[in-house]
Amino acid sequence: MPWTVGDAARIARVSVRTLHHYDEIGLLRPSGRTAANYRLYTASDLERLHQILLFRELGFALPDIRRLMLDPDFDRAEALRAQRALLVERARRTSMMLSALDAALAATVGGTTMTQDEFKTLFEGFDPAQYEDEVKERWGDTDAYRQSSERTRRYTRDDWARLKGEMEAITARYVALMEAGVAPEAPEAVAVAAEHHAHLERWFYDCPPEMFSNLGWMWVGDERFTRNIDRARAGLAAYQCAAVQAWVARQ
Repeated sequence: MPWTVGDAARIARVSVRTLHHYDEIGLLRPSGRTAANYRLYTASDLERLHQILLFRELGFALPDIRRLMLDPDFDRAEALRAQRALLVERARRTSMMLSALDAALAATVGGTTMTQDEFKTLFEGFDPAQYEDEVKERWGDTDAYRQSSERTRRYTRDDWARLKGEMEAITARYVALMEAGVAPEAPEAVAVAAEHHAHLERWFYDCPPEMFSNLGWMWVGDERFTRNIDRARAGLAAYQCAAVQAWVARQ
């Protein structure tokens, strides 16, 4: 039997206002109405709501979710498999971060300094000093390098953790789009590239479109960058590069 909007809201643990909004923007329209024109939700509607909330949990904006789910080629089973893989990876990373934070807390309370291995765990392979000599040689005289050095010099352990978490969320969105079969030139992927660009400017340096384009080509032109990026998913570097070029073309 169908559920009223209040029943559906209680089952899904969302507000009635949220369901009203989803209906208004065409994201989730109830399958039925009562004689008095009240909304009625079916099991199929609740399955769709679950899919929407999963996408929201993974950081997708409502317009992007709507475009994905209205795509005639949208495959719910494939989307669920992709979302499950992303959540498993998130759980793994969260577990590692908790272990690292426990070590950081113990060191702080005990008045000691974290060991090198503990710091490596905290950043899970992210090493700002990696390729430092090469970076200085290639970009040491640039404003971007000086700006990045000045900013990162002031970052605390918490800053680095936030930076890392933000980049992981961007990577997860790229991967989810790849798994869903969304082309890198599609609006959803271009939106993620825009977030990627904003991330660089927020944490490192001013990044004009031309520079961002060159960074994208470097991800696929230098096997070290490709190998590191593709750890999240095979082909991710090429996908990111294509999304970045599509974003740059729109500027």
